[in-house]
Amino acid sequence: MPVDAVVHIVDDDEAIRDSLDALLGAHGYATRCFDSGRSFLDAEIDAKQGCVLLDVRMPDMDGISIQEGLAERKFPLPVIIITGHGDVPMAVKAMKVGAFDFIEKPFTDDSLVSSVKAAVALSAESQATAGAGEASEFSALTPREHDVLLLLVEGQPNKVIAYNLGISARTVEVHRARVMEKTGAKSLSHLVRMALSAGINPGDD
Repeated sequence: MPVDAVVHIVDDDEAIRDSLDALLGAHGYATRCFDSGRSFLDAEIDAKQGCVLLDVRMPDMDGISIQEGLAERKFPLPVIIITGHGDVPMAVKAMKVGAFDFIEKPFTDDSLVSSVKAAVALSAESQATAGAGEASEFSALTPREHDVLLLLVEGQPNKVIAYNLGISARTVEVHRARVMEKTGAKSLSHLVRMALSAGINPGDD
């Protein structure tokens, strides 16, 4: 990793901050910890490369408000949202205003480190062209698979998707598996990031 890269950890839970600090330190990353969104936004961030690990639910400011503030400032570092299962729609909203990725709790060490590695490696050039290669992956989807994709991006569970589309939950599972296979997505968060990078935004429909 670049020697001047810093991973900024923003979480109100001290135990989680310490755990992430230790994990990333063990993988050679320099870190800087913040106990609130406000303290992070008020800090002088001079790292030229790195990323931000941002908890979506904090008492002073939620992840959406923080990400919107960063977007307004044209903040250059990629932001990875850390979210609980019930916070997936909120995490998707944060991605729509510029977040790089989101990771659902409980996450594995490998998945978090992998996301951090990708975020740190992200350059302005690769970010600007990321959607070009991924958009073609979605062209192979059938209309029904595309419908399922849009609801997945919204953070809807299979049962809700089944109800909204008037199909069985089992059929949703089949379509979801085909969407993952055709796009090459390794996880739901990866699929959502690919879709948003490709300009697929259910809010625009």
